[in-house]
Amino acid sequence: MASTLENEAPSPQSIFILSGQSNMAGRGGVDKHKHWDGVVPNECSPDASRIFRLSADLHWEVAREPLHHDIDAKKTCGVGPGMSFANAVKDRVKAIGLVPCAVGGTAIKEWAQGEHLYENMVKRAIASVHQGLEIKALLWYQGESDTLSQHCAETYKANMEKLIHNVRADLHLPSLPIIQVAIASGDEKYIEKIREAQKGIDLPNVVCVDAMGLQLKEDNLHLTTEAQVKLGQMLADAYLTHFAPQQPSVASS
Repeated sequence: MASTLENEAPSPQSIFILSGQSNMAGRGGVDKHKHWDGVVPNECSPDASRIFRLSADLHWEVAREPLHHDIDAKKTCGVGPGMSFANAVKDRVKAIGLVPCAVGGTAIKEWAQGEHLYENMVKRAIASVHQGLEIKALLWYQGESDTLSQHCAETYKANMEKLIHNVRADLHLPSLPIIQVAIASGDEKYIEKIREAQKGIDLPNVVCVDAMGLQLKEDNLHLTTEAQVKLGQMLADAYLTHFAPQQPSVASS
């Protein structure tokens, strides 16, 4: 049965999948005791008429931080990049539907076709477009967990390329735009190898945004709230530059 909120909220038209691990799920404002401070920057404010999220039980509702609270449900979620991304693109994109799928601490092999995380992401993506809506892009931020071993680092590029091919095939979107984030943290031993793999993926409609240099929390793993706001805007810039329909130029009078 549809929720009241679903009935009240207009349906989004442009769908964006948010997936990966904890920095996509959002840990901005979460302290070492696993408490979220509840601070929502203006750039991450809800917009009840234009930005929606697909809940864990597949209902559309007004999107607000933390976006992943019922998806990455075993962890404490805070601010991620999704809301600042949506607010930065909403003037160029019709009503936005965000589909949170990220789960903290997950390695690329856990996102292989047939695994629970992958299949749940595809199920949620398909559910989001059942009324003829359109998936505009997959935003992907993952890889920190793969900096822990040489094998994971060496196989990362092939596994990520396979994931891209599989998700495009399973969604019947052979040209689905993928915007991935080159990680900013992880085990020092293999972080550069993972980053090289991420930046080295050369497939059509795949672009990379580099998070290196964005401020990390004291755990040296997760982005701060301010860094997540910036990352969302970087992802928005990448989408608007590479994939959004161009606005008609206005002739000067």
